[in-house]
Amino acid sequence: MARIVVAGSGAIGASVAYHLALLGADSVVVADRGELCGGSTSRAMGGVRQQFSTAAEVVLARESIDFLAALGPRFFRQVGYLFVATTEEGLAGLEERRALQKELGVPVERVDPAVVAGLATDDVLGATCCWSDGVADPPAVARELLRRASELGVEVREHVAAEELDRDVLVIACGPWSPELAATVGVDLPIRPLCRQLLETSALAELPDDLPMVIEVETGFHFRRRGDRLLLAMGDPEPRWTFETTVDESLVPDRLERLVHRYPRAAGATIERSWAGLYDMTPDAHPIVGRVAEGVYAACGFSGHGFMQSPAVGRALAEQIVGREPSVDLSPYALERFEHGATFPERLVL
Repeated sequence: MARIVVAGSGAIGASVAYHLALLGADSVVVADRGELCGGSTSRAMGGVRQQFSTAAEVVLARESIDFLAALGPRFFRQVGYLFVATTEEGLAGLEERRALQKELGVPVERVDPAVVAGLATDDVLGATCCWSDGVADPPAVARELLRRASELGVEVREHVAAEELDRDVLVIACGPWSPELAATVGVDLPIRPLCRQLLETSALAELPDDLPMVIEVETGFHFRRRGDRLLLAMGDPEPRWTFETTVDESLVPDRLERLVHRYPRAAGATIERSWAGLYDMTPDAHPIVGRVAEGVYAACGFSGHGFMQSPAVGRALAEQIVGREPSVDLSPYALERFEHGATFPERLVL
């Protein structure tokens, strides 16, 4: 059988390799020029949601939920994703997206935001929640999939560049570093890195075990529980298109103020840890998944959504590689769409 080299050991690469092994591919290698699971997956916030603004994104997340849930609560906890709107415009957008999500089979419902104990809701006009969404441990999931893949015969190589290995098929799953590898095989991937930072608070007493991910529609500010702390994120005032992963400490006071406004129980918290990671952004914020040249496939450009969509992507791309009909229609994610102008940008990039 053809020797398949998967470049990248993050959630996407691990999922592709695992599903290839499940489908009977018996000569699969995962190669990572850095540490295993040490790229963007290791720096991800770990949110898993099906609540997107376009069908193409909803489907990939919807088809991934059951797989993640089956891993168990050590890897993924379905505590929900709560979106709150504070303006009429924000509420209208929330309702428009809810209709699309419901039509696609995602169990999103209108809720009273006061259902979340301790949440300040005086300025909230409406909210929606999908309780099957939740929070996960991305590097732990990726490592578990690599472990399972290895048990099925996949060779996992750390600190090895994929381009140095003999292969019949190459799968490019290197996140923001994918264009560099693609260029070596004559493929131009329209992906650029966007730096996004995360802040972790000091320990907080009596955080609800079932606290959902909370997102403000208008600002994009969001937070989740991780252990006895809260993890905060929000886009920078000016996007940072760079591979540099530095933290802008000047934004910390604003983020803490936003947190206390929405969740007063966090009053007095400080930021004890912060880091930054990279989104691999495409022009329309949809991924590039599928064949991009003879013997070359891509699974990248996820624009911050790769981990939560990795199970469905890994399965569908593996099916395509071995000659089966993909379980998810991959045509919306074809590289060729950019030749004609992509017209379905995803608006909910958090």
